[in-house]
Amino acid sequence: MLKQGLTGEAAMKVAKGNTAMEVGSGSVPVFATPMLVALMENAAINALKGQLEDGQTTVGMKVDVAHTAATPIDMTVTAHAELVEVEGRRLRFKVTAVDDAGPVGEGTHDRFVVDQAKFMAKVEQKSG
Repeated sequence: MLKQGLTGEAAMKVAKGNTAMEVGSGSVPVFATPMLVALMENAAINALKGQLEDGQTTVGMKVDVAHTAATPIDMTVTAHAELVEVEGRRLRFKVTAVDDAGPVGEGTHDRFVVDQAKFMAKVEQKSG
């Protein structure tokens, strides 16, 4: 049974390959917003390690994030996620991120618990 209070963390060093210029989300060499969102999702996934039943996984379904400060190349961004609400199979996380100089983002992220085999069967059916 998943309960509020589970926490997870994920970190990434900013490098050329994860900047806004490289991923197509801007024209400056700073940590890209899509990469920040991915890092926050990863922190939420890490909060659930060892907590799901066999055959279960989670899929992201909603992200509401403010990217509040730029992070230059060679700094590390660390995302934190805390499970703050469990409603059936929907999980809501409070997510935050900091770099070596301070806060860079915050928001919420919802994930949905699914049976992995059933989920993938639907995906395969969709692709023909």
